[in-house]
This record gives sequence, structure tokens and C-alpha cells, in this order.
Amino acid sequence: MGSKAEYYQLKIRYTKLHAMLVKLEAGKLDFTPSSSRAILYEQQRYMVEYLRCLEVRAEFEGIEL
Repeated sequence: MGSKAEYYQLKIRYTKLHAMLVKLEAGKLDFTPSSSRAILYEQQRYMVEYLRCLEVRAEFEGIEL
């Protein structure tokens, strides 16, 4: 696995993106994203998959996250 740092950095970025999308859907976001909703949701989907892959790899390699 790359590193625990890679996993935790991605997790932090995913959490921030998720929070932004929740606010966007609720109409509570205090800015207008320059990217479309579609691309932001696509990014979120890929980030979730990447997190899952890193978690499975860590499990195989005996790395505690």
C-alpha cells in the first residue's frame, strides 16, 4: 500500500467534498462551485472507490488504518 498518509489525506478530502455536496443539495452552500454537480458527484464516486481499494489493500497487507 502507498501509505497510511495517502489514505488519510484522501479520506479528509472526501469528507470535505461530501460536506460541500450536502450543503449544495440543501441550498446552504455560500458559494457557487465552478464545476458542475455532475462532475463533483463523479469525483465523489471515484474517491469512494479509491478509499475502498486502499482499505482492502490494507487488510490484505495487514496494515491497520
